[in-house]
Amino acid sequence: MNLVFFDIECASVNKNSAKICAFGYVVCDENFNIVKKEDILINPRGKFRLTDRSGDKGLVLPYSYEDFKNYPPFTKIYPQIKSLLEDGGNIVLGHSTMNDIKYLNLETRRFKLPSFNFSFSDSQLIYMTYINDFTRQFGLEHIASELGVEFTPHRAADDAYATMRVVEAMCRAKNLSYTDLIKLLRVKEGKIKNYAVTPPSSEGEREYQEKILKLKRERAEKRIKFFNYVSRKKIKRDGEFFGKTFTFSREIEDDLQKSLRFADLVYENGGKYSQHVTQSDFYVCETGDSSPRTQSALKLQNLIVIHTSEFENMFQGDKN
Repeated sequence: MNLVFFDIECASVNKNSAKICAFGYVVCDENFNIVKKEDILINPRGKFRLTDRSGDKGLVLPYSYEDFKNYPPFTKIYPQIKSLLEDGGNIVLGHSTMNDIKYLNLETRRFKLPSFNFSFSDSQLIYMTYINDFTRQFGLEHIASELGVEFTPHRAADDAYATMRVVEAMCRAKNLSYTDLIKLLRVKEGKIKNYAVTPPSSEGEREYQEKILKLKRERAEKRIKFFNYVSRKKIKRDGEFFGKTFTFSREIEDDLQKSLRFADLVYENGGKYSQHVTQSDFYVCETGDSSPRTQSALKLQNLIVIHTSEFENMFQGDKN
């Protein structure tokens, strides 16, 4: 059994096309001894319009773009790539592999070629499961730096090599083979067949997503209770803050004990509540809150942003 690590670079990517210009791969045995490393350059049959993952221009590939017109198109390289990835004796991996699978799907459709059919895993998912952190996506450069792996970013074969070394480092740290590491981490391979793609997964990721969904449901239930509560409140027209509207940060809204008490203070003093920041006169948040809602509130010129201590001081004489 061999491990095949691959990476793809594209001249341009959009919703309907991914013009592949490089397919790099490393084949190694179960002990991570390299059998073959190759960078296959491909004529993308299109111009280079490069952006980074955020969509900003400025990404530079370590190749001479003018030379690509001399390389064979994807249709000529397709059989070699297909044979490599579909070899039943190979275990296929990449980093953030779903992106590369999407590129393969788009190119095969573009040139009306049969779909790829193979299983694959993802070093990004393996690493996230390995450190038990699913709060963000970890780039290959970050992981390589954390694990002491050096490489040249965006050269396809070097990215594939770095991916191999990242996986090797995790195996060495646990003193396990790749297959045993995957069993330990409970990682399940993804699959591409007939252009349909099933992403790789892990039990740790599934449990994390279930936890996030549970928290979202709980937050939604709390907000519904809060909004139902304030919708039934009556405004005191003789109150000091009659005609003034308050909005709380999400953090406060999610704390029912605090939000209901704060709402009482607002309505007992003639104010009212709105969930729309742009319709309010006062925005209340905790000290140090840097949430998107609070950041938006800080940009509004006619909105007074106050912290919870300031808010409570406004109603000192009205506390029970």
